[in-house]
Amino acid sequence: NGVMSGLMQMLLLKVSAHITEQLGMAPGGEFREAFKEASKVPFCKFHLGDRPIPVTFKRAIAALSFWQKVKLAWGLCFLSDPISKDDVEKCKQKDLLEQMMAEMIGEFPDLHRTIVSERDIYLTYMLKQAAKQIELPRASETEPRQYIPSVVVGVVGMGHVPGIEKNWNSDLNIQEIMSVPPPSAASKIFRFVVKATVFGLMGYGCYRIGQRTAQFILSMPAAQSYLQKLTEIRSQ
Repeated sequence: NGVMSGLMQMLLLKVSAHITEQLGMAPGGEFREAFKEASKVPFCKFHLGDRPIPVTFKRAIAALSFWQKVKLAWGLCFLSDPISKDDVEKCKQKDLLEQMMAEMIGEFPDLHRTIVSERDIYLTYMLKQAAKQIELPRASETEPRQYIPSVVVGVVGMGHVPGIEKNWNSDLNIQEIMSVPPPSAASKIFRFVVKATVFGLMGYGCYRIGQRTAQFILSMPAAQSYLQKLTEIRSQ
């Protein structure tokens, strides 16, 4: 998924592991539980309605400046604040949740736009598609069309509920938020430097290993005897 996107995924996995270690349960349990319950309902269709992770990460990274990326990566690397189950319960209160979102907007407004606001639009669009009325099969073309309402249960993160309510009655177009902007010149240079550094270190490591291997082989008595005989043959 690219250097920066891959690093961001690794850091977020580290955050997920930290939460799991603190609480004894992995994030996303509500979605796993929803999947189990949906599988018990006859003829129920289960649909993953969130925007693909690579698109979200690449758009988020492209929206951040270099120093914002450094600041975010630093904060994720050294995240060690203790989390309790009481803290999780407090997050269910709407006012506290709105306060946390406001802090996120103030520190990383572009990150909030790509990770939260754009996904609000995408989730709303997918829910509206799922909630369309279902057309009943017709015996002939002359028979009038009949529809029945869909029954849809959407399971989303609590922070997305206000955005979904806000966008529900709007005409939504998700094409724009599905595009991945081309990498900037700075990111191309950074990628080249990282690749050059990695391959340079690998090349130097191979050179050193080869040098030591050659020295070890040449120091063996059998190799020295063979070289001595070869020298004598050449002198004759």
